[in-house]
Amino acid sequence: MKPRALIAEDEPLLAQSLKAALGLAWPELQVIALAPNGIEALRLAETERPDVLFLDIRMPGLDGLEVAAELADRLSAGEPVPRIVFVTAYDEYALKAFELAAVDYLLKPVAPERLAKAVERLQAQLAAPQEDLAQLVAKLQQVMAAPGAQAAGGTAPAEGPLRIVRAAVGNTVRMIPVEEVCYFQSIDKYTSVVTRDAEALIRTPLKELLAQLPPDQFRQIHRGTVVRLAEIAAAVRDDAGRVSLRLKQRKESLPVSRVYAEQFRQM
Repeated sequence: MKPRALIAEDEPLLAQSLKAALGLAWPELQVIALAPNGIEALRLAETERPDVLFLDIRMPGLDGLEVAAELADRLSAGEPVPRIVFVTAYDEYALKAFELAAVDYLLKPVAPERLAKAVERLQAQLAAPQEDLAQLVAKLQQVMAAPGAQAAGGTAPAEGPLRIVRAAVGNTVRMIPVEEVCYFQSIDKYTSVVTRDAEALIRTPLKELLAQLPPDQFRQIHRGTVVRLAEIAAAVRDDAGRVSLRLKQRKESLPVSRVYAEQFRQM
């Protein structure tokens, strides 16, 4: 069977250009769809099950890394795992992170000779045993979060870790020390700040907020959830292998994405 690919790119001209270039570099490859955003890319990846995903790192809805992480969490054991190539305009430091995680990438604008090399790697990968997508994504997230990596995205604060969160509670603004936060959670266009006895909203996206939090105090456990480590009472694994966290001062449990579950294995 001919290999099948999905291109996720929010710039239509770039998507069509990559499709045309792939037609020359890999005539046997069937491009089944062009996704204009991350949410559509995730839907098509689930329904169409392509062999290869070309994911733009920066897209509306979900970025390329979030699409890969969410897909890894939704795939059942033994399901076919697509090969992934990230398409990026990141600088040299971020590209080094991709290389450390053994993830292939294409730098915009895509050069024909670089695309030819990526095609060669993909063809070799498709002929080899499948790798664990969750482990691959976790490794990439780890190297992207290493000291200095945030400089590539421009979101790391120069003044140091965030200490106070200014959050809306009704008609007032509350100043919440990060030591009082149990967890942060994405809610539509806002981020919910959950303390032991209250909840408040901020407009800062969770991804941007994570870059500002003290890294020794907070840990991302899901695409939409960041927890303060000191608030974790226990990690619980169910019969299906899914991990959730019990908190010391809150009744709810927090599900842990499969991408992040490894870090709680010893709890």
